[in-house]
Amino acid sequence: MESPSSSATRVTARSSMMDSFRGCSLSGIRIDKEDLKKKLLMPTYIRFAMRDSIRLKDHTAGDSGLPGSHDLVAVPSEENGGEDAVAPEMPVVVFINPKSGGRHGPMLKERLQLLMGEEQVFDLSDVKPHEFVQYGLGCLEHLSEHGDKCAKECRQKIRVMVAGGDGTVGWVLGCLSELQKQGREPVPPVGVIPLGTGNDLSRSFGWGGSFPFVWKSAIKKTLYRATTGPICRLDSWNILIQMPDGTVLEPPHSLKLAEECTLDEVGLEIQGQLPEKWTCYEGVFYNYFSIGMDAQVAYGFHHLRNEKPYLAQGPISNKLVYSGYSCTQGWFFTPCTSDPSLRGLRNILRIHVKKVNCSEWEQIPVPSSVRAIIALNLHNYGSGRNPWGNLKPDYLEKRGFVEAHADDGLLEIFGLKQGWHASFVMVELISAKHIAQAAAIRLEVRGGEWKNAYMQMDGEPWKQPMDEEFSTLVEIKRVPYQSPMISGD
Repeated sequence: MESPSSSATRVTARSSMMDSFRGCSLSGIRIDKEDLKKKLLMPTYIRFAMRDSIRLKDHTAGDSGLPGSHDLVAVPSEENGGEDAVAPEMPVVVFINPKSGGRHGPMLKERLQLLMGEEQVFDLSDVKPHEFVQYGLGCLEHLSEHGDKCAKECRQKIRVMVAGGDGTVGWVLGCLSELQKQGREPVPPVGVIPLGTGNDLSRSFGWGGSFPFVWKSAIKKTLYRATTGPICRLDSWNILIQMPDGTVLEPPHSLKLAEECTLDEVGLEIQGQLPEKWTCYEGVFYNYFSIGMDAQVAYGFHHLRNEKPYLAQGPISNKLVYSGYSCTQGWFFTPCTSDPSLRGLRNILRIHVKKVNCSEWEQIPVPSSVRAIIALNLHNYGSGRNPWGNLKPDYLEKRGFVEAHADDGLLEIFGLKQGWHASFVMVELISAKHIAQAAAIRLEVRGGEWKNAYMQMDGEPWKQPMDEEFSTLVEIKRVPYQSPMISGD
């Protein structure tokens, strides 16, 4: 066993089935459909104004006086007998990924539109989150500036639900975070309808590990919780990858090409050579970043699923296929010493961290047996498991750790040795190999016999080419503001 855990405080991972039944109940409360609509449905003219602004990609398109747009643009209706329209108690919009949830995605979308109206339910294949931020919320702000009190109140109160997996939730959170940079507060808080495979973000904030089997009746209760749930906070982490210019990379959606590339070089010693020109990518993650064998298995599984989409029929089949595929990749049956491509990460990786309340970089040794390293922000990883463990106070003090939380400004860094070790960690028979807690991380990756490293963040894997002569640098730092989340508990 790698480290002591407190049996009194250990939280055993709940199964998706138990989460499903839990999600079906709400303390015996019966949710009336019409009462729910009054709580979350925005006035018709505002819904139409937002719709038209997004369609026309113009935040002013909701103006009734916009010339030449009378066929598309909504005009205020005479709601409330001609009096000023009244904002709902807690307006809610839903983003849904129709590809998530197996066959339930399209049906869930249809059910949500019946409950909320089509204008407050956004299909991510048609409306992207950044379009909602720029034009949908921009429309509300534009109407507010022109004296519309109802639009102003809707903008202040609006909440967002995301029906999808962790990657979809992270996508929406990233787009909403732009509001902070632009000074357009408040940032709408986000809740989750879990339709993905792991759903670790959903689990961490009380929305469960899967959507209930009796999903038609559960939708009303989920929306009710979206209007009443308290707000909590989530750290997010910026990742910057600096590689030799000319490196051919197929980045995931979460990574974008960066125009500027500024890394913190103070007090750092680079082992490899640095090229004259760099190519840089940056992105944001909310749950975890990993490098090594787990990312390699995830990368292969994603490609297999894209080539054979009939395998992706839902979370359970995804997990079965993923488990079977991992056995073919040497994760379980190939010793680290038998093939250069499967040796421990120490051959290609150096780690520097900034620890809690410390401004200096410190090099951390990479254990020789470790084949995957994960930097974790949440308690949940790999479908609700807690590989860091619930550690006893004396062990925390001995290692210089603090109790882990999603808003503590720290990442928990741990290692997995091989498939059998990972399996025992995932069922919480043992803890992972604890490496460090860090407020910032710097990775230096350099090839040799290895041609590629595999990385992933929040479920999106990619193959990172490596150079034998020049180093690739990865820097992870906390974003200075936190994302508001709706608690489903």
